Amino acid sequence: MNVERNLPIVRERKLAILKGDAALCDQQKAAGKLLARERIAQLLDPASFVELDVLNADAGVVTGYGLINGAPAYVYAQDFTVKGGSVGMSHARKVLKVLDLAEKTGAPVYALLDTAGARLDEGIDAMNAYALMAGRVSALSGVVPQVALVLGQCGGIASAIAGMSDVTIMSKNGALFVNGPQVVSAVAGKEINLETLSGPEASMKSGVAQLTAATDEEAIALARRLAGFLPANNMDEVIGDTADDVNRELGDLNAIESVADCRDVLRRIADMNDILELSEGFAPSMVTAIAKIGGSTVGFIANQPGRDEGRITVYGAKKASRFAAFCDCFSIPVITLVDSMGMKVSSAPQGELARAGAQLMFAMTEASNVRIALISGNAVGTAYAAMASRAASDAVYAWPGAVISAITPKVAVQMNYAEELCVADDPIAKRAELEDKYMTDIADGVNAAQKGYVDDVIEPAQTRQILAAALEMLSGKRENKPAKKHGNMPL
Repeated sequence: MNVERNLPIVRERKLAILKGDAALCDQQKAAGKLLARERIAQLLDPASFVELDVLNADAGVVTGYGLINGAPAYVYAQDFTVKGGSVGMSHARKVLKVLDLAEKTGAPVYALLDTAGARLDEGIDAMNAYALMAGRVSALSGVVPQVALVLGQCGGIASAIAGMSDVTIMSKNGALFVNGPQVVSAVAGKEINLETLSGPEASMKSGVAQLTAATDEEAIALARRLAGFLPANNMDEVIGDTADDVNRELGDLNAIESVADCRDVLRRIADMNDILELSEGFAPSMVTAIAKIGGSTVGFIANQPGRDEGRITVYGAKKASRFAAFCDCFSIPVITLVDSMGMKVSSAPQGELARAGAQLMFAMTEASNVRIALISGNAVGTAYAAMASRAASDAVYAWPGAVISAITPKVAVQMNYAEELCVADDPIAKRAELEDKYMTDIADGVNAAQKGYVDDVIEPAQTRQILAAALEMLSGKRENKPAKKHGNMPL
C-alpha cells in the first residue's frame, strides 16, 4: 500500500469534515450557539482532545476523550449542523463506544446535547438507537459521573438521557421537553412557546436541571467548575490540598442563634468560602450544594429556615433524596445542616407528603457514605429523623439552643397542658412559661447529648474544625449492608 500517496486524500477528507457545511455553521453561530467541536474545545484542556471515528461524518455527533483540569474525561457533542444532530444507528454506535470506554477506564462522561430528535427516515432503527443509548446511560449510573449539558433542543427520549445524568446544565439556548410546543399548544388550545415550556428557567423550577447559564460558554465553564468537585468513578475519591485553614473559625456566627440564609453558613464552612449550589431554583426551602473541606469533596443538604421555617416540602424531600443518592453513589460525604420545624403543614390529602418523607428517610438511611449532621436550630419530627438521627448520621453535633423534638414546643404545650392554659390567669404568660419548661426539660440539644443522640454541643465558631475532624475520623468508614439486589425506594 502506498501510504504516502493516500495520506493527502485522508487529510483532505478530514479537513472537509472538520469544516462542516459553511451555511449551516453560520446558522448555528447566528443562533448564538457554538459548534460541536468548539464546545468540546472549551470543555477540555487545551490541545487535549482526541477525536474518535472522525471519518464517520454523517453520524451527527462528535466523540472522543481528553482532559478536564488535568483529569481524563470522555465527551460526545451532538452536531446540529449535520442532520440536526438527529439520532440514528450510526449516531448511537459512536456514543455507545464512548460510554463503553468510560466504563472500562473509569472516567466521567460529558454529554453536550443539541438534537432535533430521532432520524425519522430510519424508523424503528432510530428508536432502538435511542433506547440503546438510554440503557447504557442507565447502566453507567453510579459507576462514573455523567454530566449533561443541554445547549440546544433536547426533546423526547433525549430528555430522558439528560434526566438520568447526575447533573444537568442548561444554557439559554437549551430546551428540555417531552412534547414540543406544537403538540402542547394544540392540546392546551393556546399558544405556548418553547422557552416557557422547556427553557432553562422552566427546567430549573421543575427540578430536571441543576445549573443554568446565559450562554454556551458559561454553561461549559460551570461544567469545568463542577468537574473539580467530582471523583473519576465510584472507586475514586477527591482528596487534595487547600490553602484554607481547617481550624479557621466561622466569625460572628458565635453571636447569633440562627441564620436566615443557610448558604451563609455553608460558605463559611467550605474551603475558601466556595460552594456550588445545585437546583437553586427548585424547592428553595431545601438547599443542596457541593464543596470542599480540607481539600476533600463534601455534599451539603440544608434546610432554609428563612423560607417557611425550613419545613420539608414534597419537592424539597425529592431534591434532597436525589442529591443524597448521588453523593452515596460516589462515596461523597454528606453534611446535613438541620434547622426545620418539620414537614410542611397542609390540609390537602397527606399521601404525597408522606411518600416524599419516606423517600428522604429511605435515601438517607440506605446510604453507606459518611454522613454528619449539624443541628443549627430546630430539628422537629421528620427533619430530625431523616437528617440528624443516628439512623441517618454517623456523627451528630448541635449548636447551643438547638431544639430536638417530635413536634414543635408550641404544639407540645397545646396538646399536653391544655387544661393548665384554660385555668391560667394569664394564658399568654403561662404558655410562654410552659414552652420554656418544655424546651429546657425535653427538647434542648443538651438533653439529647446527655442521652448520646448528639455527640457534642459545639460553639458555632468552631463548626468548621469540628466537621473537618469528623470527616478525617470517618474517612475509613466501612459498612456491610444486608445482601440484596437493591432497595425499593418509595417513588
